[in-house]
Amino acid sequence: MDTLEMTIYDYLKFCRSQKKLDEKTIKAYKINLKQFRTHIPVSLPHLITQEMLEMFIAMLHQTYKPKTAKRKLTSVKSYFRYLEYREHIKTNPFTKIQTRFREPVTLPKIIPLHLIETLLSTLYDQRSSAKNTLQRKYILRDIAVIELLFCSGMRISELCSLKPTDINLHDKCILIHG
Repeated sequence: MDTLEMTIYDYLKFCRSQKKLDEKTIKAYKINLKQFRTHIPVSLPHLITQEMLEMFIAMLHQTYKPKTAKRKLTSVKSYFRYLEYREHIKTNPFTKIQTRFREPVTLPKIIPLHLIETLLSTLYDQRSSAKNTLQRKYILRDIAVIELLFCSGMRISELCSLKPTDINLHDKCILIHG
């Protein structure tokens, strides 16, 4: 019978040679699976029960933020799919476990209004005191970018992906691809 340590070692080798995972991913899997091993009271994969996994998941919920717990659990789930694939276990105990991690919704960070006002007034001051045409063009471009971001609420990535065909100066419209 193969022990947990042996199958984890084989799984990591499989990840490296067959799945061609990045070394950083393999390192993370190794850490996550070692942690899993320390929380499981048995040393043989086929003896791991659904209850043991539920206790492990509960520990992850209590110890880590949702995103971290989800990542750690993904490593373990993938390991169990490997165990099933290599026939170290007959049935995967994860098949009957539903895991849901509630991740808090984070709103995008915004620049406070007073900083935008300061930025724009500085740019307009620089424009009026520009020494040559090239400086005026660059400052005008910067003003247009800041004004467009602020007035439209578009994301920087949306602004960067704008094409000249998305801008209709006649109708005063810009087509934003979100």
